[in-house]
Amino acid sequence: MSIFSRLSDIVNANLNTLVARAEDPRKIIRLIIQEMEDTLVEVRSSAVQTIAERKELERRIAALSRDEAEWERKAELALTHNREDLARGALQARTHLTKTREGLRTQHEQIVSGLAQQNEDIAKLQAKLADAKSREQALLSRASIASSRVKLRERIYDERIGDAFGRFEQVERNLDALEGRAESYDLGRRTLEQEIEGLEADSAVDSELEALRARLRQRKESPQTARVEGPDKQS
Repeated sequence: MSIFSRLSDIVNANLNTLVARAEDPRKIIRLIIQEMEDTLVEVRSSAVQTIAERKELERRIAALSRDEAEWERKAELALTHNREDLARGALQARTHLTKTREGLRTQHEQIVSGLAQQNEDIAKLQAKLADAKSREQALLSRASIASSRVKLRERIYDERIGDAFGRFEQVERNLDALEGRAESYDLGRRTLEQEIEGLEADSAVDSELEALRARLRQRKESPQTARVEGPDKQS
């Protein structure tokens, strides 16, 4: 079954999404490119046939226009010879040709419109194909990396690996317990050191506090001294 059912499916397709959904990205990438190339050939072949049909219609329309002009000339000729009956018949023939030509003209307009749409779709498809080819190697590399990661994850989550990790964690827990026992022997000594360090810190703070009090007392006494000495200097 074809990946794409219509040209618009290819034009609007998201390559990343298609590759992401595929079980075998390499295969899907090649299928996408092959489908694009085959569709491009088919669309171009259809366009060639449509162009041939357009040209045939143009020839028929041109021939009908000439025939209309000829019947008009004949109608005029009949009137110049007072043959109104022949002139009427010539005009009727011309009217029939006119209707036929207008019908062909409508078909021609539809074909021209269809060709314009085909050309637009071909341009889009060519752009998609060029993009797919330019990104093919990059997508294949991503697919290869993703496949390797999946295999690695499968190995990591293998039961034997899980058991090994479990044993390793048990060893770590045993080491933690052993280190905890070693640290417990130093607990009392470290507590004593901490208490002495605390006393030293308190002593330093007390010294700074006493110095601060002395500075405050000095500030309070300085203004009083200035007021006492002031009158003596005036006398």
